[in-house]
Parts: sequence; C-alpha cells; structure tokens
Amino acid sequence: MSDHDAWVLALVIGLVAALIVAALLLMLIRAVRDIERSVDGLLEVAGQVGANTSHIPRLEATAPVLAEIVDEAVVQDGYMNALTDGYGGA
Repeated sequence: MSDHDAWVLALVIGLVAALIVAALLLMLIRAVRDIERSVDGLLEVAGQVGANTSHIPRLEATAPVLAEIVDEAVVQDGYMNALTDGYGGA
C-alpha cells in the first residue's frame, strides 16, 4: 500500500465518520425538537388544569352548610309527601 493509498483510505474513513456524526446530530436535533413540542403542549395543558382547579379551596365553604341543605331537603320531602298523599288512590 502506497502513501497515496493510505491517505485516500484515511480520508474515506474520516468522511464516513463525519457522515455518521452528522446523521447522529440530525437525529439528536429532531429528538430535541420533539421534546420541545411535548413540553410546550404540557405547559399549555398545565395552565388549563391550574385554571380548572383554582376554585377547589372554595369547596371547603360548602361543608358547613351541608347539614342545612339536608335539613331543607327533608322539609321539602315532607311538603311533597303532604301534597301527594292520597293522590292516585282509589
């Protein structure tokens, strides 16, 4: 093998290595862009979830009035029973 052939072989090996590195870099760039798109989507959804759950602390205010709601429901049930007693009877 002459010096010229050795140089050609070295250049070919270097070119192949450079092409492999370039392909790997392109794959990495595509993966990073895909991750960026996913993160952007997650940030948008996170904002919507935050907006949907921002009023949850207000639910604590309903607990004290639940007993009153139940009591009123019992009263209303009594009124409905009084109205329908004897209705539809023979």
